[in-house]
Amino acid sequence: MPELPEVETIRRGLEPHLLGQRISAVNVLRPSQLHNVVPEVFCSQLVGTIIQRLERRGKYLLFFCSPGLALIIHLRMTGQLIYYPQGNIGETYTRLILSLESKAQLHFRDLRALGQITLVTTAKLSAWKPLAKLGPEPLSTDFTLGEFQTALKRRRAPIKNVLLAQQVVAGLGNIYADESLFQAGINPLHPSNALSLRQSTLLWKSIRKTLAAAIGYGGTTISDYVNAGGTAGSFQQQLLVYGRKGQSCNHCGTRLVGCRLAGRSTVYCPRCQPL
Repeated sequence: MPELPEVETIRRGLEPHLLGQRISAVNVLRPSQLHNVVPEVFCSQLVGTIIQRLERRGKYLLFFCSPGLALIIHLRMTGQLIYYPQGNIGETYTRLILSLESKAQLHFRDLRALGQITLVTTAKLSAWKPLAKLGPEPLSTDFTLGEFQTALKRRRAPIKNVLLAQQVVAGLGNIYADESLFQAGINPLHPSNALSLRQSTLLWKSIRKTLAAAIGYGGTTISDYVNAGGTAGSFQQQLLVYGRKGQSCNHCGTRLVGCRLAGRSTVYCPRCQPL
């Protein structure tokens, strides 16, 4: 699933092309992926609007369109957003096409059709539940060490589960939770409220460092993720534990082990991340 670095990379790639552009046509090719609106209403409300800004919140990409609309796309497992400067006839697995007055098009492609498309008014955006429950953005000033440590002390679940839940910090998924915990030397099974102040400080720093590095590499491509131009990321070449179960730890040579937490595969080094 595209996580914070992938969605942020897509946002940065789309922003210079979409800002100020008027939507001239909307083609919904998979109506079931519209989360809260029927295709007819969805199209009629978006056509003629101007894309004023793009934002990311956690793993959600938000297109703010005048007057007072927010188009929200959650890529889920296999979603892609591809920008075509000269338009495109639509490839296999294209689920939504936004055509612009400039003749360019934005295609939402989704192999497994698990992504969600939502349209809300900006007045109701803050109350939209999926966004309202998200924790602070890890690369923003809202993500303070003190509040992070306080939030961890209130939870007894394994720290990996807490990171994945999105309430303590937004945007982390399986890849970057594993990588951040390894960088901090913390076992993913370690109870959140049992972390020492030193451990939680290291984790706070490693989350920010890992996410920033991943954005710098254009995200991680394991299977389907590509940026807005259709190019794969390269952070997968820097991964230290994720997807490397059974291989040797790059730091100590110990064999990496795996387990399942919160229904997700988890990989860690038993020596570098002792429980």
